[in-house]
Amino acid sequence: MNPDGLLEGLDDDQRQAAQALLGPVCLLAGAGTGKTRAITHRIAYGVASGVYPPGRVMALTFTTRAAGELRSRLRSLGASGVSARTFHSAALAQLSFFWPQTIGGTLPRVLDSKARLLAQAAEAVRVPVDTAVLRDLAAEIEWRKVAGLSIDAYEAAAETRMLPGNLDAHSVTAVHRSYEEIKDSRRQLDFEDVLLATIGMIEEEERVAQQVREQYRFFVVDEYQDVSPLQQQLLDSWLGDRQDVCVVGDASQTIYTFAGAKSDYLLDFGATYTDAQVIRLERNYRSDPGVLAVANKLMRDRPGALTLAPTRPTDAAERVVELHTYPDELAEARSVADDIAARVGSGVAPSEIAVLFRINSQSAALETALDERGISATVRGTGRFFDQREVKEAMMMLRAAALTMSDEPLFKTVSDILRSLGWTQQAPETRGALRDRWESLDTIMTMAEQCPPGTTTGQFVEDLGERQAAQNEPTRDAVTLATLHSAKGLEWDHVYLVGLSEGYLPISYAKTPQAVEEERRLLYVGITRARSTLRLSWAKVGPHRAAERPRSRFLEELGTSIEDAAATRVG
Repeated sequence: MNPDGLLEGLDDDQRQAAQALLGPVCLLAGAGTGKTRAITHRIAYGVASGVYPPGRVMALTFTTRAAGELRSRLRSLGASGVSARTFHSAALAQLSFFWPQTIGGTLPRVLDSKARLLAQAAEAVRVPVDTAVLRDLAAEIEWRKVAGLSIDAYEAAAETRMLPGNLDAHSVTAVHRSYEEIKDSRRQLDFEDVLLATIGMIEEEERVAQQVREQYRFFVVDEYQDVSPLQQQLLDSWLGDRQDVCVVGDASQTIYTFAGAKSDYLLDFGATYTDAQVIRLERNYRSDPGVLAVANKLMRDRPGALTLAPTRPTDAAERVVELHTYPDELAEARSVADDIAARVGSGVAPSEIAVLFRINSQSAALETALDERGISATVRGTGRFFDQREVKEAMMMLRAAALTMSDEPLFKTVSDILRSLGWTQQAPETRGALRDRWESLDTIMTMAEQCPPGTTTGQFVEDLGERQAAQNEPTRDAVTLATLHSAKGLEWDHVYLVGLSEGYLPISYAKTPQAVEEERRLLYVGITRARSTLRLSWAKVGPHRAAERPRSRFLEELGTSIEDAAATRVG
């Protein structure tokens, strides 16, 4: 392909990025600014101009979906020989190749999941756990390893962390030690070990280092704001003393610090490489100017924040950004569903509409409201509400209770069953699987409270069954329901952001300034998913809560940048 042809259609900043082929390069790329286009054309231009031998280029991403998209785009641009992989897949390929040569024998088995081994480790040290706590313990092990902490260092850090299942730092650390001992005795590796072992092999074996660095000379790292200390260490090992690395990221979209991500590597890139070219991509090709005004105000003066500049005129036919207030969450869900039904009725494809929220359990009321209006919906990033394990357990126990024909009030029957499954009136002040489980059970409690007086357990179970059957119908062209985390990297014409109250956003367990700032960035990610319209909403009263909740502090900050529609209708 003609190299100059690859530069056609790029804006000035994208073209500058595409032509910056050598040395350290940092692309600060805001949402909707065409960063994938810029980096794929940069790689393809390097190949077409003869600067890059395609087999010596490594493009690194964080998901297999993103890696697949990069490979597809590079093939279409004539750069099919370039390797586009996740950090883990690249490390595993190298480890599998070099292990027999350096250690001998075959590579140890890589665990598909930590759960079973963790359960055995917890039992060995007599720490009681359930499924939710096991999932959270696995997340703690992953955090320790990607943060580069030894077990001793982790035990000290754990004193100030939110730990799973009300366990203390000593108990959690004991499980960590037991897990590592059992894993090593069985000659097994987990995903983090793959990166650690690859780093060790490159740093300890000169021959391995030479082969790896001869194979890959030019590196491109997408979503660099999400890199962890462990991934940065691996990247440094691959690079050696070379500097041909291009990193791409947006500090305002750092939403995985709880998993070990550090935007410091992106923010400090210019200081790490004093001769680095730093290029800013701020022309936004996605969103209406009204959407961008809200996004820019939310992130103003934050570290690394970019100012997104619109490239399209505003849509004068309708209000682009609205803020709606509701008396309760049921009213909010019904109003959102009414508005979506009107859009679909006017000819908008359901697939161009998304409803975004902070936690999984918020989808239940929305799924029901949309189904009542004949609107198909698909839940992204998690199973449907009634497919969740704890919900299935509760349903089974409720069906059994209905057969006893008890005269107990519905509220007491449901409350007793949910309490036996771990539900309490107060939410656990922690993130992770334990909190997710509580949210799901709490949603069932809310459904029971919303039933008319005199509803029996049997009638309640029948109602739940009807909801479950309706939500399990196959869907094609459907509205997307998604958490803010799972919406990252996607976009829709019409976006509804619901539940913007204190306790949801920021989430109640965001206690530190750093945690609150991450919640701000989550909202920013949600806002910048919208192309044409953005509807923000919140409810004054949450599920079975007598006291009113204030709207999110972030809405207070945005103030007059949003036109308050002051809607309180119930659909």
